[in-house]
Amino acid sequence: MKFNKLKKVFILTVLILLTFGSQPIFAQSQNQNFPNQPAQGTTEMNQNVRGSVVPNIAVQITEPQSGREVAFSVRLLLLLTILTLAPSILILVTCFLRFSIVLDFIKRALSLQQVPPTSVLNGIAFFMTIFVMWPTFTKVYDNAYKPLSENAITIEEAYHEAEAPLRMFMYGQMAGDTSYIKMFMNMAKLEKPNTLADVPTYILVPSYILHELTVAFKIGVILYIPFIIIDMVVASILMAMGMMMLPPVQISMPFKLILFVLVDGWGLLTQQLFNSVIR
Repeated sequence: MKFNKLKKVFILTVLILLTFGSQPIFAQSQNQNFPNQPAQGTTEMNQNVRGSVVPNIAVQITEPQSGREVAFSVRLLLLLTILTLAPSILILVTCFLRFSIVLDFIKRALSLQQVPPTSVLNGIAFFMTIFVMWPTFTKVYDNAYKPLSENAITIEEAYHEAEAPLRMFMYGQMAGDTSYIKMFMNMAKLEKPNTLADVPTYILVPSYILHELTVAFKIGVILYIPFIIIDMVVASILMAMGMMMLPPVQISMPFKLILFVLVDGWGLLTQQLFNSVIR
């Protein structure tokens, strides 16, 4: 017992010596790399370095001094409004509306939910629209934008020059079907037009939009017919086999995809859409 007590006292004494006796050594080893006196030095910035310059922005509201300043302000406001509405206008007065609707119809007819994504279909419709409308856009650039940038014509003249090719394109798509033009002319209580020049643009644009919607839905119905037949055949076979709980769409979708790929559906669809616009 006494030996054990002596052993414990010895171990405790050694631990105390190690603890308190090692602190000066550690402190000395840590402080030997630091200088005894404060260091002296200067900091200078390179003369070639220049600070960033923030420009001053001033907004002044003044009264117009003449009628030309008022007209210029109104023109600028109208131009900004047109630029804001330009994407919607270009979508509605071109063949983009027809292409996007037909591509969405074919996606639904194939019973596809996520493939291809809607953004991909809109991108396909957009570039197909650029391909079809390129001659019209070229006429607008040559007759309106280029002379206006060279100060050869005024804004009003540029507007009429840019409007003419688009009007010709819209009227060309509606050739033989002027029912919507007559409907809007009657709603506006205007006289019967003799030529295309007598039809205002605000009458031609909504008439063209309704015509494009009608044509796109007709194409969509025609595209739906073969796929509906496949759905009906698959549903009849499942009913005859007693598999009423199995969704027919789940079985018919692979067959519709195989049929669409074998007949080169994307190529035929693109070619027929192009032929429907460019007669």
